[in-house]
Amino acid sequence: MRTTTLGRSGLEVSRIAYGTWQLGGDWGDVDESAVLTAIRSAHELGINLFDSAQGYGFGSAEELLGRALRSTLDTDRESVVLATKGGINPGSDRTRDARAPYLRAGVEASLRALGVDYIDLYQVHWPDPATPAEETATALQELVDEGKIRHVGVSNYDVAELAAFEAVRPVETLQSPLHLFQREVQDEILPYARRLDLGFLAYSPLGSGMLSGALEPTTRFTDPDWRAGASAFTGDTFTRNLAIVDDLAAFAARRSMTVAQLAVAWVLAQEGVNVAIVGARRPKNIQTAAEAADLTLTDDDLVEIDKITAGAVPVLGSTPEGPL
Repeated sequence: MRTTTLGRSGLEVSRIAYGTWQLGGDWGDVDESAVLTAIRSAHELGINLFDSAQGYGFGSAEELLGRALRSTLDTDRESVVLATKGGINPGSDRTRDARAPYLRAGVEASLRALGVDYIDLYQVHWPDPATPAEETATALQELVDEGKIRHVGVSNYDVAELAAFEAVRPVETLQSPLHLFQREVQDEILPYARRLDLGFLAYSPLGSGMLSGALEPTTRFTDPDWRAGASAFTGDTFTRNLAIVDDLAAFAARRSMTVAQLAVAWVLAQEGVNVAIVGARRPKNIQTAAEAADLTLTDDDLVEIDKITAGAVPVLGSTPEGPL
């Protein structure tokens, strides 16, 4: 497994991170036994970065992650980089809450759920326009000073929001969506991150499953899977993009890789991207993703991929307020 330095944080991490959004219930039922095996398999494959969030099932994903890695966390804590997120409260009157008291309570809750004394990387999950950046950044710096978190990052921030946070204390990492059908961060956000040497973590490299190779035009999603209410996964948009996925799969097969591996390799090939966060419920899926970290796409490959995806409809994800 290839590793990278996660920008100015200085953390040495695997280029593939294991993501746990799928463990919080937003993607349907969870087979705990299979998930525990998948997490442990990820670590055995050389993945040392695990990303979670308090908002994934209100701590249930963090609890599963802590349980899966319990032995390693108890005996070799420094071999695992735990990243989690806080600052949202889905279903409440205030879905985004980056005020100091809520962040502090969230860190304490995450520590208990994970069963650890400190969190390697704590990220503000979504920008909270109702809370001044000074309050959020100062609160997180205090938690660093207390040793409860080691590094501070943000997620889903735009350039203006990053600059406001940066004016108070350094932003060390940025987590944003990036995949073949969602490239908006390449316009301003990713260049800004490169200039400041922010560690960049790309989430949803498989387009929330669109690029997994497992979906068909007849696939239908039902509650509680968030995709049941997402426009990208119904109707003509869904069918049109899956036809492009078929073309990508044929291109990938000629290069002895799956379309999912192609999608992950493409994300990792983008300048300034340190890590691709991949969610997996089964060991075979994380094995496939891990192999993608060692694949290389040529300049000609990247040009051809752009041609294939030129007619794609953007596939957006979900926000604390619901799917887009």
